[in-house]
Amino acid sequence: MLHYLTRLGATFILFCLIGKGYAQQRDTIKLKEILIASRKAGRYATLRSDDASKMPLNDLENPQVYTTVTKGLMADQSVYTLDDALKNVPGASQLWGATDRSGFGNGSSFVLRGFQLNTYLRNGLPANVSTTIDNANIESVEVLKGPSATLFGSAVTSFGGLINRVTKKPFDHAGGEVSYTGGSFGYNRLTADVNTPLDTAGKLLFRVNAALNTQKSWQDAGFHKDVFVAPSLSYKASDRLSFALDAELYQSQGTTPQTFFFNTTVAQLGVNSADKLNLDYHRSYISNDLSMTSSNLNVTGQMNYKLARNWTSQTTVTSVNTSSYGPMPYFYLLPGNTQISRNVWTIDGTDQTLDIQENVVGRFSTGFLKHRLLVGADFYNYNVNVRYHEFMGTVNGQAAADLFDIIPTTGAIPNYDNFNKAKVDSAYANSPADPYPYVLSNKTYISGAYASDVINITDRLILNAALRVDHYDFKGNYNPEDGTTSGGYQQTALSPKFGVVYQLLKDRLSVFSNYQNGFTNETGVDYQGHSFKPEQANQWEGGIKMNLFDGRLNGTVSYYDIQVSHILRTDVDHPNFQVQNGTEVSKGVEVEVNANPLYGLNITAGYAHNDAKYTNADADVNGLRPNSAGPQDMANLWLSYRFLRGAVKGLGVGFGGNYAGKSLVENSVSEGQFFLPAYTVMNASVFYDTGRFRLSANVHNLANERYWIGWYTVNPQQPRAINGSITFRF
Repeated sequence: MLHYLTRLGATFILFCLIGKGYAQQRDTIKLKEILIASRKAGRYATLRSDDASKMPLNDLENPQVYTTVTKGLMADQSVYTLDDALKNVPGASQLWGATDRSGFGNGSSFVLRGFQLNTYLRNGLPANVSTTIDNANIESVEVLKGPSATLFGSAVTSFGGLINRVTKKPFDHAGGEVSYTGGSFGYNRLTADVNTPLDTAGKLLFRVNAALNTQKSWQDAGFHKDVFVAPSLSYKASDRLSFALDAELYQSQGTTPQTFFFNTTVAQLGVNSADKLNLDYHRSYISNDLSMTSSNLNVTGQMNYKLARNWTSQTTVTSVNTSSYGPMPYFYLLPGNTQISRNVWTIDGTDQTLDIQENVVGRFSTGFLKHRLLVGADFYNYNVNVRYHEFMGTVNGQAAADLFDIIPTTGAIPNYDNFNKAKVDSAYANSPADPYPYVLSNKTYISGAYASDVINITDRLILNAALRVDHYDFKGNYNPEDGTTSGGYQQTALSPKFGVVYQLLKDRLSVFSNYQNGFTNETGVDYQGHSFKPEQANQWEGGIKMNLFDGRLNGTVSYYDIQVSHILRTDVDHPNFQVQNGTEVSKGVEVEVNANPLYGLNITAGYAHNDAKYTNADADVNGLRPNSAGPQDMANLWLSYRFLRGAVKGLGVGFGGNYAGKSLVENSVSEGQFFLPAYTVMNASVFYDTGRFRLSANVHNLANERYWIGWYTVNPQQPRAINGSITFRF
């Protein structure tokens, strides 16, 4: 740790020296600011967060980098899912769509700073889901960059960061909106947002958001039907005491996204990129009745109490339940690039999450130092009980679990339509029951305590120090076949965090540096019987944050270096054991800019470069980029212009898109290198908003780009689609 703290200090001093001359001349420097009536952020920017540090903190005071996707940006793009909202986050790239299966999914999978992460958090609290997350009740999306276990723990964070969705809250007057959207591939969406006070004093407030979606696949088979309801209730008992209760209920039925795994080396396959695969892009290779039913129920209760003038207490209890049942088809690429195997297993299970948190936040002074202190504790319990039902399939004398058949990938396929529920049910009936039973049944308990102090040395120099102690208790995997439980273990970890900010221009320009930590619990012992420690990720980062021209230009430029240690790898001297001396490095640059240069014109843009590789690993992957690290280079852009006066007042247009460099999904000496090609996906919109009514049309994937995402897999993505919406507000 001393090594990283030294680098942290050196980085901060370097930035201060660079800016010293500039800061000394600040009284003579006159920024050419654009005159506006009030000082505020643009439509695509947010200047502070209550969740990023678990206390109210302005962005320029926070040494951690985070991106906020605002409701204004999501409205201009007609965003309907969290997946689409995250396309506006520099450095974030989707690996998988949601699998809809309990015990695994946690929504869609993304990559950030070279590490995989899921959509775990809601209002700063755990909210595991298995399905695609609807945007109907989302006010904004916050993505914290880098290891973030100190305040949020290891269960819901990644070494790359975390994703937090902030939901809409009730307000003090009646109002709302209803909207209908229709478009390509049978897309139909109906939403409602209704808010009303429930008493004359305006102390009891109620709001409900709801959405109904139906859509066919862009391929020859596939569909999704979703129902989402999110009620929210708030009650202000007094000036010091308030309560909030909200819920999310999501019901989904549909086919799972098409996913091709590798059952061959790249050399045996004969091609090394997705665009060379001998696959029909518009074929699903399944039938509609191979669908899964999934549900999520999320309930949160919160109490806020003002202990004293500068001290508040927040107590929160969250319960999440997910369930899923149905067949889940998947495919294997086979040698020769002319055939695929069609496989299926049936998911039947549930998982439950319970989280209890207590946070106390206060302001006080010690001499000339001003403190903003957070002291908190949390308890996290996760229970999963999922069974994967399998059958034994035989093709050409070859037997394998889940194997339905092997078919050619193009041309005439006589048995193409055979992959349906009736024939899958027959395969189960004619096979020994569950030849390789796979049951996921276990319980995990995590308790933690943490403290964070934001210290103003001066009104420009701010320090942040935080520490977490975390106790992990895994009760072991339960085997229902023989009633035994095995593999349980406990671990305790410390997670520190430090940061420093110096505002070269008060509330306008700051330099910062941070040291952040994350960890992942590991079980087992080495050859000598020594228990493994938690895997550790330590980041140091430095950069600049800005909020210039009365909030019309803000952004962040940063460089980060994440060092991962205590990775398990094969013990070459004792092949049946592992050693814990593996290491990985992930470093890169991120740039984010939000601008409002002219009235009505809003721009958001970002760029990220990441260099990740194993530095001490098994010989098969040592020195190579992990095949879960995503693209090395990514960029995002969106700009919109709306007329604010005249005969065309309310008319607006938008344009933008995403670029991702090629991504390696197979990368090892034994398997070879297989990549997903780079892609550029452009989108456009036009809208007319009178305040009471809004009409809009959007084109997604304007150039009809063929592209793929994947995480050890090849997953084709939707071609061009056109949607139109009408909204009525009241």
